[in-house]
Amino acid sequence: MSTDQVVALKKVLKPVHLWAIAVGLVISGEYFGWNYGWGVSGTIGFLIATLLVTVMYVTFIFSFTELTTSIPQAGGPFAYAHRAFGWWGGLIAGYATLVEFLIAPPAIAFALGSYTHFLYPSVTVLQTAFACYVIFIGINMLGIKESATFSLVVTLLAVGELLLYVGIIAPSFSYDTFVTDPMPFGWSGVFAALPFAIWFYLAIEGVAMVAEEVEDPKRTISRGYILGILTLVILALAVMIFTGGIAHWKVLSTIDYPLPAALGIVLGRDNSWTQLFASLGLFGLIASFHGTIIGYSRQIFALARSGYLPSFLGQVNSRFQTPHWALLTGGFIGCVALSLGTTDQVIILAALGAVVMYIISMAALFVLRKKEPLLERPFIVPAYPYFPVIALVLSIVCLVAIVWYNLVLSFWFFAGLFLITGVFFLKGKHKSLN
Repeated sequence: MSTDQVVALKKVLKPVHLWAIAVGLVISGEYFGWNYGWGVSGTIGFLIATLLVTVMYVTFIFSFTELTTSIPQAGGPFAYAHRAFGWWGGLIAGYATLVEFLIAPPAIAFALGSYTHFLYPSVTVLQTAFACYVIFIGINMLGIKESATFSLVVTLLAVGELLLYVGIIAPSFSYDTFVTDPMPFGWSGVFAALPFAIWFYLAIEGVAMVAEEVEDPKRTISRGYILGILTLVILALAVMIFTGGIAHWKVLSTIDYPLPAALGIVLGRDNSWTQLFASLGLFGLIASFHGTIIGYSRQIFALARSGYLPSFLGQVNSRFQTPHWALLTGGFIGCVALSLGTTDQVIILAALGAVVMYIISMAALFVLRKKEPLLERPFIVPAYPYFPVIALVLSIVCLVAIVWYNLVLSFWFFAGLFLITGVFFLKGKHKSLN
């Protein structure tokens, strides 16, 4: 890992940039994807699942912030797990995080394509999705400060639009509609809905992957994380509850554009507000798509720099100081995923990668507290050990639920992990990575 001193990223990000990246990474989850949870649990069942997941994320982010500020490296979870457990911990965390951040962008690209198709039926979903990869990889090539400034603008627009959306539909909210057929599948539906509730917050931890590019990371990161999670909790609950009172959940539970559809019910599909919202709604999706590209590229870069991936992926462009090969490689993988999967499958797979990473990160927090008691910790998780214990237990519950209800996807996820582990052993790479 001596190359860490040679290959480095530029430190330019401020608290407002981190807030924008944190919220921007996730905010598309308020626009689409979560509504598939209604299809397996109903409105009240999904509300219970969302509240459980909200508790998990709040406790997780407060715990995760301690790790991020103590070890501000581009690898994020991979760096913490490697430090706590050695090569195998780094491998598991790196694999899980890569799956999450490589698989999330195709889901968002699907939604971008669906929103565009809603406005312009002649444009196909995949045409828009592939075009988004080309455009936003290009933007990310220009530099992290330029990328973060772009994230700030589109995130502010997206947050403002969600607040406007809630304001428009709130007068039409019906409690009777919200509680119609509230838990058709009982408690099993609550557990089946967990990955879709995770989608409300999935990828906020991606802020850790730009930690190496932050000015004064020991103070800045905690502010960005905490303001980000508070913003997202308010938006997620408001959007989900008010939308659920507009029409029976079955009407909105199988589409990639639930918010324009809900506005169409309230105002009429051809109403100018409905059309405007569908157009502006692209900002929220763009913010997340752009943010997840930043996330996957930094994770690939860090893994390659540390010897887990081919070394050329750890190269930095001499002019813009961005990991260009990591950006392009992740984009290629995302385009392949676009061609093979559906939105709900992609969301489940991304959530699976996320919860595995959450579990090993919380375990790393406990190990590092004992292994390195003198490690500088600018931010200390409140209510230790209760917050990380709650996050760990709820992450395990989510993992069991996702595997139980998605055996085939889970098989492929873990088969990939075992295959990569086998390759490491056969090549003897594990001996050089501890």
